[in-house]
Amino acid sequence: MIKKNTSLKKEAHSSVLLNEVIEYLAPKAGKKFLDCTFGAGGYSAAILESCDCKVTGVDRDPTVMTFVKNLENKYKQRFNFIQADFGSVIEQLSDSQFDGIVLDLGVSSMQIDNADRGFSFMHDGPLDMRMSKTGMSAAEFVNEAAEEVIAEVIYKYGDETASRKIASKIVFERNLELITTTDRLAKIVRSAIGFRKSKIDLATKTFQAIRIFINNELEQLEYFLENVAMILAPGGRLVVVSFHSLEDSIVKYFFRENSSKIVAQSKYAKNAPAIEPGKWLKIITKKPVSPGDEELKKNVRAKSAKLRAAVKIEGIYDS
Repeated sequence: MIKKNTSLKKEAHSSVLLNEVIEYLAPKAGKKFLDCTFGAGGYSAAILESCDCKVTGVDRDPTVMTFVKNLENKYKQRFNFIQADFGSVIEQLSDSQFDGIVLDLGVSSMQIDNADRGFSFMHDGPLDMRMSKTGMSAAEFVNEAAEEVIAEVIYKYGDETASRKIASKIVFERNLELITTTDRLAKIVRSAIGFRKSKIDLATKTFQAIRIFINNELEQLEYFLENVAMILAPGGRLVVVSFHSLEDSIVKYFFRENSSKIVAQSKYAKNAPAIEPGKWLKIITKKPVSPGDEELKKNVRAKSAKLRAAVKIEGIYDS
């Protein structure tokens, strides 16, 4: 089991696709950037180091403040931080314009490796999973939600075909004794599924589903994307790193629905538009960017990461 007083050095984690994020953001001096999922500050630090620009970091996890203070001390007036989830921060920043925005939709190593946060069954700990440490915990959900709701959540957010069996087993076990630890929940899930050949632990999909539901992750992503145009400056870049198909599908669909295709111009219409009306994005990643072999050797957790990027077409969307 991981020690509770984990050192700052051990908690620090490698930002996934860091070089690629910087490449697609293309930071320039005098510009403003928004790091919507600050974590340990890897992206923010790299952006600030690349040129004389400004960065606003956002995170709902109160445990990131040590990393925040480090950057505030080092970069003074060039860095500021907002404690909030990236969905609600849109309203706080409605009068701002950023030249680049990055979102890393993964759970940080700080959260996964800390048993007290209850995100992973790799380390037994209290069944929590709350990124902000507020609101309903995973324990409250599995012990109080109706069986049908538990089954729906596990199926919808985890793509788990045995969701009904798992939900039934959870309800049976919680009636014997409340489910309060990650290890016990994992064992319940495995016993409900029984034998199944799998490259991942049988409890993985259920834990993922409950975490996504507890933290309202997909709805938050959808809301942010629907409103991001108002805070992205003309010519500004949006870079999103996702880690599972549900997130990536949302990002892919959003980029596709809002991206412009070239419209054929008539030689008789000198001022005919060269892009589709109402479209305001240009996709700059022909296909999602994945980590290379060197990065995967250093960080196996990066294997499912996909980066997509787009640029806001100048003069098309008036926020």
